[in-house]
Amino acid sequence: MPRTYLLVLLLFISLNGFAQTPDSLLKPSPVKTISNTQYDALMKGRDQYKMSLVADLNGYPSAQKALKYKKELDLSPNQTAALTKINTELQRKKIEMGGFILKNEAKLDELFQSKKVNEGDILFYGNRSGLYHGELRNAILLASYNTYRLLAPAQINKLNSFKNDN
Repeated sequence: MPRTYLLVLLLFISLNGFAQTPDSLLKPSPVKTISNTQYDALMKGRDQYKMSLVADLNGYPSAQKALKYKKELDLSPNQTAALTKINTELQRKKIEMGGFILKNEAKLDELFQSKKVNEGDILFYGNRSGLYHGELRNAILLASYNTYRLLAPAQINKLNSFKNDN
């Protein structure tokens, strides 16, 4: 009997080694300098770089979080409509910038791989990378700022008392 358990345990351990990691379940990244997880986040508009952290830590909530708790916050129809607009535009912008970031990184990779890169290319695409990341961060922070301005102080306090799940 113990021998059977040992065989089952060994079989389980060996099969577990073939299990897929979460990263392997994602669409493969065509850019070798960007992981599958990063690629997926950029394509789907997720804030993988925690660009909202300065707003979050200082009580400026996201529109997404405010909408999640709209009943608890007793949001008016006007507030709900405005927050939905902020959230929709931010998601659009995050996907747009994610695409630009991926294309820029792919171009850098292509230039280096072909051995046709020069100092001007490095400066141009390096600065452009910073521009895209900056524009993405600005969009995220402006959305938090505009959400803050839209809510009453009591709503902000209540929202900030909820677990930070964004």
